[in-house]
Amino acid sequence: MATTRRVSHFFRTPFVMLGIVEFAVLFASVYAGVWLRRLGIFNPFQLEPAALMLFARALVFATAVSMSMVSMGLYQSRLREGFLGVLLRLSVSFMMAAVALALVFYVVPALLVGRGALTLAVIVAYVALAAGRYRFLKTVDQSVLRRRVLVLGAGERAANFSKLRRRSDQRGFRIVGFVHVQGERDVLDEAQVIQLDQPLLELVRELEVDEIVVAVNDRRRNFPTHELLDCRLSGIEIVDSLTFFERETGRVMLELLHPSWLIFSEGFNRGPVRGHVERGFDVVASFLLLLVTLPLLALSALAIVADGGWRMPVLYRQVRIGENGRPFQLLKFRSMRVDAELDGIAKWAQRNDSRVTRVGRVIRKMRIDELPQIYNILRGDMSFVGPRPERPEFVTRLAETIPYYEERHRVKPGLTGWAQLNYPYGASEQDAAEKLQFDLYYIKNHSLLLDILVLMQTAEVVLFGKGTPGAKR
Repeated sequence: MATTRRVSHFFRTPFVMLGIVEFAVLFASVYAGVWLRRLGIFNPFQLEPAALMLFARALVFATAVSMSMVSMGLYQSRLREGFLGVLLRLSVSFMMAAVALALVFYVVPALLVGRGALTLAVIVAYVALAAGRYRFLKTVDQSVLRRRVLVLGAGERAANFSKLRRRSDQRGFRIVGFVHVQGERDVLDEAQVIQLDQPLLELVRELEVDEIVVAVNDRRRNFPTHELLDCRLSGIEIVDSLTFFERETGRVMLELLHPSWLIFSEGFNRGPVRGHVERGFDVVASFLLLLVTLPLLALSALAIVADGGWRMPVLYRQVRIGENGRPFQLLKFRSMRVDAELDGIAKWAQRNDSRVTRVGRVIRKMRIDELPQIYNILRGDMSFVGPRPERPEFVTRLAETIPYYEERHRVKPGLTGWAQLNYPYGASEQDAAEKLQFDLYYIKNHSLLLDILVLMQTAEVVLFGKGTPGAKR
């Protein structure tokens, strides 16, 4: 990716140009808002004190929104969420800017923009930026935006890059080669391996590398510390393979995971304020969802009764494991026969499971059977977003065979989750291990913003049928 170096740092040229254009759009939107508010009577370009003050107000508005967009990562080439994620980040940016502007207006009242004009300016700016971002994502050459990545190592750890086979897996980067490390046995194709016969920094400059990923099996022997230090001090980004995969795939790879990475890496942020904010969000969102879905809940209950008879239970209660390993009773609409586990042995649900009733197939496909868990959220057993809670029988078995499995209980389980969006089907221990990688990513990086993103994507799956709902257990 083309880069521009300013103040000892590399910036992606396309995003620098995008930032300049968007700043100009934000600046002009204030003039547009004032002009629309006054129905074209006002001439903002007159050289008079009012016009000069409007210039200052437009500059403050554009700066506040632009800085908020920077803080939300809208100028990072590693942004992966697509247009929906861009809209979410853009919306949060405007909310952050509103708080900042309120403070500025309080301190300097002369910079205050009229409510009508400011509202019109925000509408004009948001629509223009959203349209521009959509055009940018669709038309800008993706090869220009992709980072050029050089992998240090060609052994077993480097072989994990072969798992990124799909084009979507390499949307944000392009691997330019794998560098052989002395003393390490190469397992990759010779055509991909670079035998280093020059200083590493010279090779990096020759290949126009943006980032080096360290994927060396043994860092105790023959590790090129000084050459990597030379590259890092020259402005080249350097990350280890586990961090790279976390960033690019949205999961923590178990086969690469080691305790020291969990100890020293960023994330796992906790605190009473964050806990209260998330709890407040869960309660408010639960009440709103309950009000919206009350008719659907009633119709589902009637359908279950009509299908199974008046004596059959409508709700299904099952013990699940919650935060810190605490068991609780999870509520669901009954979607299986009452004799589904007559022998008392817990079984994984399968696709086209014969135990599922006629009504159950419909409500499971639309995830209506999960709605009674609103009660669990209001009680505090669950959150809206988090790892799906498992049955004690499965937890005991999986914890014995899958490393770090019990770490998924560090947060409250959720009605939906990051793992459900990225790995929807789960009916085996192997599937549980795959989903754990996404759960660990969520636990490490979880925030209110990530929760909102998961909820939006879940609504898209349910309403528009994008993705495949996972098997229930």
